[in-house]
Amino acid sequence: MPEFFKVASPQQIFDSLAGFAGLALEQIDLEHALGRVLGRDIISQEELPPRARSTMDGYAVRAENTFGASDAVPALLKIAGRVAMGSLPDISVSQGQAAEIPTGGFLPEGADAVVMVEYTNPLGNGEIEVTRPVARGDNVLERAGDVTLGEIVLPAGRRLRPQDVGMLAGLGVTEITVFKKPRVAIVSTGDEIIPVTETPSPGQIRDINSYAISALVESVGGLPVTCEIVRDEPDLLKSALANALEMADVVVISGGSSVGERDHIVEVVNSFPLVEIHAHGIAISPGKPTLLAGVQGKPVFGLPGHPVSAIVVAQVFLLPFLKYLEGEELKKEPIGRQVRAVLATSVHSPHGREEYTRVKLERERDGLVARPVFGKSGMMSTLVKADGFFVIPIHAEGVAAGETIDVYLF
Repeated sequence: MPEFFKVASPQQIFDSLAGFAGLALEQIDLEHALGRVLGRDIISQEELPPRARSTMDGYAVRAENTFGASDAVPALLKIAGRVAMGSLPDISVSQGQAAEIPTGGFLPEGADAVVMVEYTNPLGNGEIEVTRPVARGDNVLERAGDVTLGEIVLPAGRRLRPQDVGMLAGLGVTEITVFKKPRVAIVSTGDEIIPVTETPSPGQIRDINSYAISALVESVGGLPVTCEIVRDEPDLLKSALANALEMADVVVISGGSSVGERDHIVEVVNSFPLVEIHAHGIAISPGKPTLLAGVQGKPVFGLPGHPVSAIVVAQVFLLPFLKYLEGEELKKEPIGRQVRAVLATSVHSPHGREEYTRVKLERERDGLVARPVFGKSGMMSTLVKADGFFVIPIHAEGVAAGETIDVYLF
């Protein structure tokens, strides 16, 4: 039986992925901006706010008229009028005057501060008492205090959040330039794989990987393209790969990346022009029989057929890569939120491979405790029961119980 060749370390895989070009740019409407990655800086063409405005309900005043004010000796001010929302004030504040103002209202001429309504008492004769002094600029957002003209408000490479979309709307930006979403063709292979709508006979298994990998691709904003299940025959595999390369930016093939007699993916990949095999095997567990190749400039992932191995490899390598193609910096580690936890049980790991151990998190009095979820690579229940995984470094031989670990949440 042939052996693995060109086995790579995880860092070598990330280095290879960094060699692929990012996706092209496109214009989209603001309504579709959430979650997209900016392809160009957003530079403000105006100031926000265009003039000073109140950040509190209260009274616009000249700060000097409130100096020394207290409950015992309040400052007495005449009401010059009221500032209306949505329009420029048609009043001004002179010495010894105040103007009623709502949150967001523009300051009238002559005012330089706002007294919160809680620190005033209306006297009912067109006058108010001010019981607390304010300084110039108190409770006021100055002109251009939020955004200045020519400021880079959002840099290229930023994945847009709801508040970012709101900022764009505030600046009157209706179209933005973003990186295209990666189209990912997902091909399940194997004579034993059947559609989910069928009942498995002995030796058969429903197609788990297409659905799981598609969901992972969608979770980072990618566009999964699910292909038909392909039998382990070189001609069929070559035709499926050719179609996938034509319709997508990235191809993911699950199954057939090992070195068994029926595993034809490597020979099929090598039959195409302009091929570079970056790795046929990665020093990891689970997921060692993983293929990474460039075919006609497009990345091809050959994932193990075992669902747990395929899903873990996709989370560790494919997802950061898809975010990179969309314009983010390539993060050379698994993506996802991390939490710190204490390992409940010692975990052994063979020297020379990076191991991803699934864990279930439990909150105890002293903090989070991570309990390993053990099981073989084909057991989907180990993923379903787990909240995340931690990494045992490639040169370590395990992690002892009681050590604090970083858990990557699924």
